[in-house]
Amino acid sequence: MESKPQFHPDKLPKHLAIIMDGNGRWAKQKGMLRIIGHENGTKSVRTTVEACAEIGIEHLTLYAFSTENWNRPKTEVNTLMKLLVKSLKKEIKTLQDNNIKLMAIGNINELPKNAHKELLEVIDKTKSNTHMILTLALSYGSREELINAVKAISSNVKNNIISIDSIDESIINNHLYTQNLPDVDLLIRTSGEQRISNFLLWQIAYAELYFTDILWPDFQKEDLHKALKCYEQRERRFGKTSEQLSK
Repeated sequence: MESKPQFHPDKLPKHLAIIMDGNGRWAKQKGMLRIIGHENGTKSVRTTVEACAEIGIEHLTLYAFSTENWNRPKTEVNTLMKLLVKSLKKEIKTLQDNNIKLMAIGNINELPKNAHKELLEVIDKTKSNTHMILTLALSYGSREELINAVKAISSNVKNNIISIDSIDESIINNHLYTQNLPDVDLLIRTSGEQRISNFLLWQIAYAELYFTDILWPDFQKEDLHKALKCYEQRERRFGKTSEQLSK
């Protein structure tokens, strides 16, 4: 019988974000089409979502499709959108069984009509779930998010809704896609790449970063546990000294 690792509740990230990278390379290594890699990647999504719910992670955000991904070959984009619809229909039971609420961030109005419709339906069906919030970043780009926030805040200043002097972190937070989410505590990126790729730039200001060479379709529950154990050992100082934290 598999032994479950023990995590200290106070040392679990409240908000875990993952850049799910390596689907294409996984498929290429096996002499398969890229879409086969994406299809196998959905299995890792389910495994990770269920594991996070089991462990007690409150917020999980997955980088599913970036604004830059629209520049990929049209056939691949179309296939990814079809896979999104298929996955949403298939995983609604997993979400309900685990009491998981689905949310989405990004310019989701750019999604094809059927994908947009399916996404909103699953969001509505799971809106009362309370155990964990799963957020999909779809057609998401952090720079675009920040530009939109600046425009909205500027408009409010222009119309005397807020004053320039009142602009602080909370004002900016309230104008981001993630206004209802806490800052990210731990960011995981798979596939060996060590960059952020325009993902949650504001929200990861003090996040711990964890990079692994494992390609996303090979990412298993044990790999998640390893990342969380590593996080437990990190000293999060938020600008303070170790001595200050020990008092």
